[in-house]
Amino acid sequence: MTFTVTRRRAAAAALTAALLVPLAACSSNDDTDKGASGSTSSGSAGAAPKANLTVLAAASLTDVFKTAGAAYEKSHPGTKLTFSFAGSQELVAQVSQGSPADVLVTADTKSMDKVKAETSAPAVIAKNRLVIATGKGNPFKVDELKDLADTRLKVVLAAPEVPAGKYSKKILDAQKITVKPVSQEPNVRAVLSKVELGEADAGLVYKTDAESAKDKVDAVEIPDAQNAVASYPAATLKDSKNAEAAAAFVTWLSSPEGQKILQDAGFQKP
Repeated sequence: MTFTVTRRRAAAAALTAALLVPLAACSSNDDTDKGASGSTSSGSAGAAPKANLTVLAAASLTDVFKTAGAAYEKSHPGTKLTFSFAGSQELVAQVSQGSPADVLVTADTKSMDKVKAETSAPAVIAKNRLVIATGKGNPFKVDELKDLADTRLKVVLAAPEVPAGKYSKKILDAQKITVKPVSQEPNVRAVLSKVELGEADAGLVYKTDAESAKDKVDAVEIPDAQNAVASYPAATLKDSKNAEAAAAFVTWLSSPEGQKILQDAGFQKP
């Protein structure tokens, strides 16, 4: 049993390393971060950073967290952030398998609840809503949710185990709308990508995702009465070797500076 758990943790660590997206901010050097908590590397001034933090974050936070990370590093010299973006269900699996990380941010509270024994008490840092993403110019004239039931449309949804997929199912079921997607994707960014590339005519994504690709897709608003609210909880991981620095970043996400960055990207107040 010990050997099996060790192999599982090793595999999880390898998966996290493969998904890591280094944030090259505030430095002109092409420094290599080891990607694990407690590692050291040279900062822009050549001094060892106070902490290297690995942040596991929901795929829908990809763009805004890159901006937020750059701002945080600038205002906290010596701290380096490395992000791993994926579907919340994948991030939870990594935490459960012992992947080395410092902070977890999911796109729903249920995913965070699954690893509550591994995290500090979470704080909701932002909220989001769904929209219908279509090709630029909305060529198929999708106006409302019930249009997605048209079998002539190629509709893509996030998989049921993904937060965006759960929210999508919730609102479609509430309106008694049956949609037969041509594919179910592992995260909401994959849904957006299908629409961007013309491989799908429409898909349900977060408002912020559509906003990030507004030059390639159109967003059809869904009335609040038919929509779902997505909450983004953030928490430090109890196994973090940089607990104080990790807690400081989570706290900063709720600060005026952190909130401005999130809301400028289209996220709603928590």
